[in-house]
Amino acid sequence: MVVTRESVFNKNGKSFFKVILLQMCEMFAAIGMSVIMMCEALSAFPLLFFKKDSRKNVFSQMYIVGIRTLPVITVVGLFTGMILGLQVGLALTKFNQESFLGAAVMLSLIREMAPFVTGICLSACVGSAIAAELGTMVVNDEVAALEIMSISPVRYLVAPRLGALAVMSPFLAFYACVLGVVGGGLIGWTQLAVPFRQYMVSAMSIALPKDLFVGLFKSLIFGIVIGVVSSREGFSTKLGATGVGKATQRSVIISFLLILVLGYMVTRAFYLEF
Repeated sequence: MVVTRESVFNKNGKSFFKVILLQMCEMFAAIGMSVIMMCEALSAFPLLFFKKDSRKNVFSQMYIVGIRTLPVITVVGLFTGMILGLQVGLALTKFNQESFLGAAVMLSLIREMAPFVTGICLSACVGSAIAAELGTMVVNDEVAALEIMSISPVRYLVAPRLGALAVMSPFLAFYACVLGVVGGGLIGWTQLAVPFRQYMVSAMSIALPKDLFVGLFKSLIFGIVIGVVSSREGFSTKLGATGVGKATQRSVIISFLLILVLGYMVTRAFYLEF
């Protein structure tokens, strides 16, 4: 049999396009299932605070999302502000514009960096835990047992976690922003000879209610995305312990990518004129 370049190309080309088509179908199927799961979980929100068991579960998840992540958010938020203060301050020093250090740090944090670092921390700390927990429950047939008892796994397992992330993410982003502004002020005061009072006046004069709204809105979207992606990956777990590890890894990676893309899209929608 004579093997020609054309026959090899056609064979490999068909298999290549077949793999691409299958990958696209799987991606759209995953997106559709995620949207359906999110809508079902959001529809259960009004009932979360009326039933005693559901209310207890929501408060427990809010404690996990909000209180247990505070040490990480504190360190990341503080040092993010310090890094911004140092780098921006060094750049402004070249033009003798140190008085604008507070404004630059405030705008960077309130619009972008505070929601971004909060989303990254929640994805790594909370999202991975949700994916691992739900994946373990799937592997141990606990989710199947809920379905047999006519209990919706989405309403029972996903809705409290998604609600906790949606509620606590804006508060954590605001907390990270405050710490970042303080950290930038400390760097400006101790290393760049910028008086702390002057720094704070500059920071507070530049911030607008719109900037605060955009930052909190971003963090809300990030929290919902992290909850949906982590839950979806947890429910799609297969192959035992190996599958749990892969689902956890995928949830973190996908959440990171969506945070970057959605952060740009929200900023463009609010600040760029079409």
